[in-house]
Amino acid sequence: MTDQPDLRRGDSRAAESGSSVVVDIKEYKQTKDALPVTFHRRELDAILWIYGRMVGEGEWRDYAIDHLKDMAVFSVFKRSGEMPLFRIEKNPKLAAKQGAYSVVNTHGMILKRGHDLQQVLKVFNKSLKLVEK
Repeated sequence: MTDQPDLRRGDSRAAESGSSVVVDIKEYKQTKDALPVTFHRRELDAILWIYGRMVGEGEWRDYAIDHLKDMAVFSVFKRSGEMPLFRIEKNPKLAAKQGAYSVVNTHGMILKRGHDLQQVLKVFNKSLKLVEK
C-alpha cells in the first residue's frame, strides 16, 4: 500500500516522474559490476554428456550450476539434500598457471586439473574390467 494514487492500465511511474537522466555508455560500463564467469555452450555440452551418462548408470541424480564473479561451478549430487559428490570448476584466473578447469570431490581434494576440459573430464571414465565366469 502506497500514498501514491493507483495507476491506470498501461501507465508507469517512471513516465510520471518526468526526470530523464542521460548516461554516458562508457561511464556506465566502467561502473557496472563485472559479469560472472560462465560455462560456454561447448563446455556445457561436454559436462552434460558426462552427467547424462552417469545418471544412466544410476550414480548421479541432480546437479546445480553456479556462475560466480570469479568462477563457474557445476556441482553433481547423489541426492539433492546432500553435499555435492563432485564439482567441475572453471576458474579463468588459473588459466595461465595450472589450468582453468578442475574436478573437486566432496572433501575438497582436486582430482584433476588442466587447460583442456575434455582431458579433465576423463577422470570420470571408468576402466573396463575383465570378468571371469
